Amino acid sequence: MTGVPAPAQGGTGRAPGGKLGAVAVNQASLWNIANILTMVRLVLVPAFVVLLLQDGGYDPAWRAWAWAAFAVAMITDIFDGHLARTYNLVTDFGKIADPIADKAIMAAGLICLSALDDLPWWVTGVILFRELGITLMRFWVIRHGVIPASRGGKMKTLAQGTAVGMYVLALTGPLATLRWWVMALAVVLTVATGLDYVRQAVVLRRRGLAAERAARAARAAAEPPR
Repeated sequence: MTGVPAPAQGGTGRAPGGKLGAVAVNQASLWNIANILTMVRLVLVPAFVVLLLQDGGYDPAWRAWAWAAFAVAMITDIFDGHLARTYNLVTDFGKIADPIADKAIMAAGLICLSALDDLPWWVTGVILFRELGITLMRFWVIRHGVIPASRGGKMKTLAQGTAVGMYVLALTGPLATLRWWVMALAVVLTVATGLDYVRQAVVLRRRGLAAERAARAARAAAEPPR
């Protein structure tokens, strides 16, 4: 919960001169609006799957409800991150749960659509392999720095969400053709941004290792001769 930590051990919480010091730091509550939106998105994942697969997965009405659940999940994904950054509501729970919720709703949509033969399995495989691989790569280089989200990555997320949403709906005619092209764009952006993240990770790791070697050399040079 939001609160004020106790003064540091041995301190009084006052600045020199007896005035209250700025030692209190607000801590974001677990139950803040950003985390609640993330939790809603996690709950929507099984709800979306159940709605999409009702009556064999081909009932237009149920698929419209499934699309609504998917759309709400995508909207909460936009707002929870923005709220967390804007109002300093970042928590350890949010750091872990937010990317899990993002990938869970997308993976659920892709896997269900492929299981229903609406989407080729290779498309699902390419997208999920990229998402899992980039997540692992971020952890691989995290001690050297953070790879920021790029404009291409944001476009990829938008294209994926739009394409999956269009496939969830029972579209026919020109719209069915349009969704194929949107998914094709999503796959191209998925691969292109994935390769760019690999390049950034390699560069970041090389720079980090070089900085570590330079720091070790500097410490060794500063040591007095024995």
